[in-house]
Amino acid sequence: MVGFSKLFFVSIIVLIFSSSSLLGQQVITGKVLSESQPISFAHLQLIGTPFGAATDSNGNFIIELVSIGDFKMLVTASGYFTIEKPIKLKTNDTLQLTFLLKEDVSSLSEVVVSGSMKEVSKLDNPVPVEVYSSKFFQCNPTPSIFDALQNINGVRPQLNCNICNTGDIHINGLEGPYTMVLIDGMPIVSGLSTVYGLSGIPQSLIDRVEIVKGPASTLYGSEAVGGLINIITKSPNKAPAFSLDVFGTHWGELSTDLSSKIKVHKNVQTLIGLNYYNYLFPIDHNQDNFTDVTLQNRISVFNKWSVQRNGNRLFTVAGRYVYETRWGGEMQWAPQYRGGDQIYGESIYTKRWELFGTYQLPFKEKIFLQLSANNHDQDAAYGIIRYIANQKVLFGQLYWNKPIGMQDLLIGLTYRYTYYDDNTPATAFANNLSINHPSHTHLPGVFIQDELQFNSQHKLLLGLRYDFHSIHGNTFTPRLNYKWTSPNRKNILRAGIGNGYRVAHVFTEDHAALTGAREVVFTNELKPETSWNGTINYVKKISINNIKIGLDASLFYTYFTNKIIPDFTTDPNKIIYDNLDGYAISQGVSLNLDIDLFEGLKILAGATFMDVSNYKNDKKQVQYFSERISGVWTISYEWPHSGFSIDYTGNVYGPMQLPLISTTDPRPSQSPWWSIQNIQLKQKLGKNIELYGGVKNLLNWTPNKNTDFIIARAHDPFDKGVIFDSKGKAVTTPQNPYGLTFDPTYMYAPNQGIRGFLGLKFSLE
Repeated sequence: MVGFSKLFFVSIIVLIFSSSSLLGQQVITGKVLSESQPISFAHLQLIGTPFGAATDSNGNFIIELVSIGDFKMLVTASGYFTIEKPIKLKTNDTLQLTFLLKEDVSSLSEVVVSGSMKEVSKLDNPVPVEVYSSKFFQCNPTPSIFDALQNINGVRPQLNCNICNTGDIHINGLEGPYTMVLIDGMPIVSGLSTVYGLSGIPQSLIDRVEIVKGPASTLYGSEAVGGLINIITKSPNKAPAFSLDVFGTHWGELSTDLSSKIKVHKNVQTLIGLNYYNYLFPIDHNQDNFTDVTLQNRISVFNKWSVQRNGNRLFTVAGRYVYETRWGGEMQWAPQYRGGDQIYGESIYTKRWELFGTYQLPFKEKIFLQLSANNHDQDAAYGIIRYIANQKVLFGQLYWNKPIGMQDLLIGLTYRYTYYDDNTPATAFANNLSINHPSHTHLPGVFIQDELQFNSQHKLLLGLRYDFHSIHGNTFTPRLNYKWTSPNRKNILRAGIGNGYRVAHVFTEDHAALTGAREVVFTNELKPETSWNGTINYVKKISINNIKIGLDASLFYTYFTNKIIPDFTTDPNKIIYDNLDGYAISQGVSLNLDIDLFEGLKILAGATFMDVSNYKNDKKQVQYFSERISGVWTISYEWPHSGFSIDYTGNVYGPMQLPLISTTDPRPSQSPWWSIQNIQLKQKLGKNIELYGGVKNLLNWTPNKNTDFIIARAHDPFDKGVIFDSKGKAVTTPQNPYGLTFDPTYMYAPNQGIRGFLGLKFSLE
């Protein structure tokens, strides 16, 4: 592996310094506007050449080192008509141009992304990246990003506990710890915050969400093994002067978003946002004396600053604070029972702050500095088990983006420091568990990426990353991606191969390790997981009269070694963690369809077919909580000139393997087919007000409809009536006919039934 990585690194260096001489000193600068407003991330390309650029947050662009002659400039932006404009360049010429784009409400235009750590259009990115705008998420309003992702193909928010409703994000069937979550390109959500941090990110902060399926460790390091979710927050330059969005459900949920943009100086703007979510009404429709949904009280404050600098250099700083209390458990639970053995409850207090920013250094070269810091405090009681933890993460990244002729070079240095302390054996001395021993890990790294544009049809991306983990040592993660584009730009073929790795932190990532229902056992010292992934992606654009169709299909295959598998079956009272003595595979195909049938009607639909399995001694074991088939859809129609629209969203999942306590456990070992469907009606009242409402979970589907009970021994959560044999296993008795112990981890879908919702939006530009 190391020999391959060295050879890969040498090949990159050779390609970098084998570029041809510069083609001239011609420069094209200007702006891209629509109705006098700048368009961020519009893409400009000199047709037939490798030269192009993307606009910054103020709509400005610059293209350097182009050859002389007559050309056509192609300008594209998401949601706008594409235009072509002829231009003529002379030796040492500098052109200043302004392009005016017209909005196209039915367009399937390419969306601009930063999936390769550079602002490029989705069309030109050799890495397949899916991008979803804030308008997409507004089709199904939710109080957090965790819930908002439920209608994205191949992405599933997974609830891991019936009682406290902790969750993570699965991509292509892989568990949440394999998914890296970034905010504005920085690893803000990781480790301890993967369990509760996602629910604290309000949907109102989102400008767009970028999703990379498959390893992205070459650019982003550990944890980006199964995929990457990059949450791009709103820019103060593009936000309305004031906005209010409030909605509630008849279950008693209330979500409120407030934001205001303030122009502090002619070159300085700030965006202040406040999100408040409240749900304090215990409901027990399945009559097991446990809350169907966790009760929550959460407030999130967000502030982002944008500074306009000379040469349109980037400078943004943002901060966020989250405070949340939540509890679930027996219906008669109250705070005085917290941590006791009289009434069972799971109560979690979370305090979290984040600070992050990007600064472009004042040089002619494109050199960027990214810094972030966050602190996460958690005080939890799972029955009689207390879990008190603190995590601090410091992250810094300095990278240089240098176009050289046909090449686009990216070189970066990174450093990540993680402090972690809790009251579990994870941070205690092995010979004395009563002595605290916080964990300190250092992760410096360096990465290099070279993007070669041979012509307007062929592009090659080479990348290599080296990290040194203070505990596990050296890691090399290479990748290679190729993109072909047809001359009419209506067909795109991408192929890629890459390596990923992950250092596991069981207590911070897996809620099952924290609940008081089972003892955690480590058979051996856990080694880092590694993976190799291959993908083939094909994109097709079709126009038939006024009908526009977009097809996006992908084949994926990932091979894991040292995968960490939690063993729920060997002992019903334990979770046994160890590296798999074998290998694991995630493979499948994903299809996305985007259709504009006629004015006002849009259909987005997708399906994923996959197999996620572990192999030991050539014996196959399908991974728990991994569906073989899933589908999603969003159908929207807006009646012309009326301001009235309707959104119908939904998902469907095939059976998945579920962990049982014992061979006598009467609950099904597989989930049934299930679907969550929603409908929303919206009415605009003038330019500033919108009313919306509808029904969530139209089918009123909950997992208890498939079995007599979901939580094992809900009537005896402290196992006071369970008799155990000499090996610690529950004995079958008349009072315990199935030989069960209390266990809330049989959870694969939301337990919240049908509910109506009503909301109001108000904004001032």
